[in-house]
Amino acid sequence: MRIAILGGTGDIGEGLTVRFASETSHTILVGSRDASKAADRAGTYESRLANHGIERTIEHADNTAATSNADIVVLAVPPHHVGDTIEALVDQEVLTDQLLITPAVGMRGDESGLHFNPPSTGSLAELVARCAPASTAIAGAFHNLAADRLADLNADLDVDTLVVANDEKVRQRVIDLVNELAGIRALSAGPLANAAEVESVTPLVINIARYNDDMHDVGVRFT
Repeated sequence: MRIAILGGTGDIGEGLTVRFASETSHTILVGSRDASKAADRAGTYESRLANHGIERTIEHADNTAATSNADIVVLAVPPHHVGDTIEALVDQEVLTDQLLITPAVGMRGDESGLHFNPPSTGSLAELVARCAPASTAIAGAFHNLAADRLADLNADLDVDTLVVANDEKVRQRVIDLVNELAGIRALSAGPLANAAEVESVTPLVINIARYNDDMHDVGVRFT
């Protein structure tokens, strides 16, 4: 399969790109609003993988071209760019029958830490579903992963990620995809109506990392 990581130059996009490139045989595309930035970052990722003995080609393009050439699209853009990114893809008519996965979480910060700040739809996953074409399968996943640890190929992972989607077959497809990554276990959290509960865990995890010096890369594991 061809997996496009839109926002593949950002923190969570970097981690997902290098993990999928190092641990699966899928074709990986780095997407960005700036095609030259995507090209530069793809080259950087290839060099990092080569330093770990992994020879992989990572494709690159602007978000529109990356989406049009993908079977799976991961919307790893900052939360405040989710709406306009989807609108641009819809306007360009490149978002059709792909599987679209969103890890985005709306948050606001103050002196105490980060707090869940969802859109009026209740969650960003539901916002994506509202904006995307009906033919596009929508799922939420990868919300609560520590980006730095995900991007560190020397780090062993032992974390869970929760998957939400209205269609049970779509949820299982995402679960199967996630479980190709070593140390990340995917668990079903039900339909998109449950996405707010899933997304709200992210600011909690970040706050734990902030207030505990030995838990910079804290994650979530359900037992």
